[in-house]
Amino acid sequence: MFKYILVLCCLANVLPSLSAQDLSSKEILRKVETQFRGESSKSVMKMTIIRPKWQRTIVTKTWSRGNDYYLILITSPARDKGMSFLKREKDLWSWRPNIGRTIKMSSSMMSQSWMGSDLTNDDLVGQSSIVDDYDHKILASEKIEDRDCYKIELVPKAESSIVWGKVIMWVSKEHFIRMKTQFYDEDDYLVNTNLGKNITKFGDRYLPSIIEIIPEEKKGDRTIMEYESLEFGVDNPESFFSIQNMKKVR
Repeated sequence: MFKYILVLCCLANVLPSLSAQDLSSKEILRKVETQFRGESSKSVMKMTIIRPKWQRTIVTKTWSRGNDYYLILITSPARDKGMSFLKREKDLWSWRPNIGRTIKMSSSMMSQSWMGSDLTNDDLVGQSSIVDDYDHKILASEKIEDRDCYKIELVPKAESSIVWGKVIMWVSKEHFIRMKTQFYDEDDYLVNTNLGKNITKFGDRYLPSIIEIIPEEKKGDRTIMEYESLEFGVDNPESFFSIQNMKKVR
């Protein structure tokens, strides 16, 4: 989830629009990544987990500082209210008030589903750089939701620890928004697709207020993340992101 929240919450700069012939794939992705890694943010998000026979909604508050510090507090539903998750650099903890325990996530837990969604715990601490950890090239120009986009292929470098075989990303030529991203495994099978929807102006910048995650092999399953509010430049000192604070933040 942190990884997807980075997509929406951590925008630092308003970037100039340039024509296609002026930009290489690396320059495009650097602009995308620059948007993702901001100074600080605060948000309220609704995550809806949809399955063929049931549906569940979780509401969270999230605070961020750069790309290394995140705190997520669950405010709804009642049975999960008060649970929190803390990210400090590459470490992740959870606070479970119902049992009064703080749990540090081990490597064996990282592939588990986060709160029953189509995200894993590993998604929360994703640290890869789309600029530095991949080789990339522009494949084509295509339209996504009537927006002209660069279609870019990203292949992990041999020395990286990225699990994907490749990633295909559609980035809008205006505002450099990730409109669509497809993740493939090492055998070139599509694993899931992320869609950026409902492009909205937050303050002085545009970004998708909704991200839909669709697993390829689980027909009817999807997770929808929708931002109800999003603020930038919030005073979130590093000391805010502590194990002590994750137990009492409201």
